Amino acid sequence: MTEPNTTCAAFQRVAAIDPDAVAVRSIGGAQSLTWRAYAGQAREVAAGLAALGIGRGDTVALMMANRVEFYPLEVGIQHTGATSFSVYNTLAPEQLHYVFDNAGNRVVICEAQYVERIRSCGIPIEFIVCVDGNPPDTLGVPELKAMARADFDFDATWRAVRPDDVLTLCYTSGTTGNPKGVELTHANLLFDAHAMATVLPVEFGDRQISYLPTAHMADRFTALYLQEVFGTQITVVPDRAQLPAALLDARPTIWGAVPRVWEKFKAALEFAIANEPDETTRAGLDWAMGVAKRKADAQLRDEPIDAGLAAEWARADELVLSKLRAKLGLEQVKWAMSGAAPIPPQTLGFFFGLGIPICELWGMSEITCVGSVASPAQSRLGAVGKLLPGFESRIAEDGEFLVRSGSVMRGYRKEPQKTAEALDADGWLYTGDILTQDADGYLRVVDRKKELIINSAGKNMSPANIENAIKAATPLIGTIAAIGDNRPYTTALIVIDAESAGPYAAQHGLTDATPAALAADPVVIAEIARGVAAGNSALSRIEQVKRFTVLPTFWEPGGDEITLTMKLRRKPIAGKYAVEIERLYATEPVDAVHEPAAGADAPVVG
Repeated sequence: MTEPNTTCAAFQRVAAIDPDAVAVRSIGGAQSLTWRAYAGQAREVAAGLAALGIGRGDTVALMMANRVEFYPLEVGIQHTGATSFSVYNTLAPEQLHYVFDNAGNRVVICEAQYVERIRSCGIPIEFIVCVDGNPPDTLGVPELKAMARADFDFDATWRAVRPDDVLTLCYTSGTTGNPKGVELTHANLLFDAHAMATVLPVEFGDRQISYLPTAHMADRFTALYLQEVFGTQITVVPDRAQLPAALLDARPTIWGAVPRVWEKFKAALEFAIANEPDETTRAGLDWAMGVAKRKADAQLRDEPIDAGLAAEWARADELVLSKLRAKLGLEQVKWAMSGAAPIPPQTLGFFFGLGIPICELWGMSEITCVGSVASPAQSRLGAVGKLLPGFESRIAEDGEFLVRSGSVMRGYRKEPQKTAEALDADGWLYTGDILTQDADGYLRVVDRKKELIINSAGKNMSPANIENAIKAATPLIGTIAAIGDNRPYTTALIVIDAESAGPYAAQHGLTDATPAALAADPVVIAEIARGVAAGNSALSRIEQVKRFTVLPTFWEPGGDEITLTMKLRRKPIAGKYAVEIERLYATEPVDAVHEPAAGADAPVVG
């Protein structure tokens, strides 16, 4: 049998491997679809959409939480030959207006709670299909399926889909203006999926969890598309608060997370160990984590792990560490990865010591998803692996990383000028990232080209490097924005982590867990000052944060300060907090301006 050249053909192949195996399930399995039922429902959805006139060249949007019903709806759209894409559920009407206008979708399939927002966006939508109700002038999914014509030829329809047809649109984060719609073809997706699987193998029946928004390419690729190509079993997580329970329920064999999720797991484990009431148990945990740290430190220094340490770690693993992995639900993971943003090396080291080597990857929507990664056995902490097979790279004179491969996007939707700026005539994609490559081919991410800080002395610095070092030192910090462009020294705006605020306040007897109260509390400031000093110890002197302020607010994804994919909007931040930034550079420190905790590693202003 020839290798499938569209996601439709790939899906049909895997659906026939074991039709009675569970393909998609809810936490606990109360709701599930076998491959047979999944394929049958996708066929019915395709027939209903075809009756509405949807086919090749059309576009259909989806707007819903992570749920079982999403999968046959999404795959059904693909089988008509139409382009399918998801929008973030948090988008305001004016944001939906821009995206729908750019995408040109005639249909939206959504949850009932979003119908009015869709209607108020100002873009005429021909058909709104609801998955969980039937508001006036909408279609329910059963009604859609019932519209199928008797003469609809399902097999001929999906077989007519071509590899160069646009499979999906992925709207970029929009850190500098409106998001761009990345057009990805069936061929793009299959190239990237197979290239990644040569490094991180995926097999039929591997278990994965879908918990990021389906508009996020990390979720579409690792959950939806890898399932279509390889036949993984997906457990859907409609609410991120259910993620710990989902991991324990599904026991994934392959799993990935954005850095913030790994950081929260690290903080939760450290908190649980520190607050273990039984002294004997706590002593055992402390011993095992001490061994794990020594192993991690050796790996971070790129030093071999001697036989004595290896033997002690094996004993710690048997007695303690394996049980900690099981408590996370990650004891059966073949590989775990981190992507979408840089992750602090200390976090990678922590999980390496715990026995969960994280494969850090580099990628972007414009190359479908993954561009470089290494297997757990070949990973090097702090590196994002090597380029996947079939990828070429070169580095421009200004340090920008260029790539070329079969997974590079077709272009930006209705944006020919921006497409030409990103893609040259020879197919080289200008990624906007600064990466370095060592003699062995391992890549390391420096930062986004446009985000590098050049201080008043002309020194180049990576704000992401500074921010990661400090965030890794204390779980209280949710977001940090390093400031220093054309300035004499580095400072920072710090925002308390919204999820850590309540537990921290309760643990320390603080009655008010609002961001304003915590930002003014001496105990909180002292902990953050300690974290800044600890983070500074991992930075060069010019990078070290000399002053900081804790803002009396939380930054929400999709707000003024951070995108829905958790990227900082640096220019809007600089404008919105101009007064606070100027205070950080006042001759004498003023109220709400703090310095790192005094100590051997704490720098002096100047």
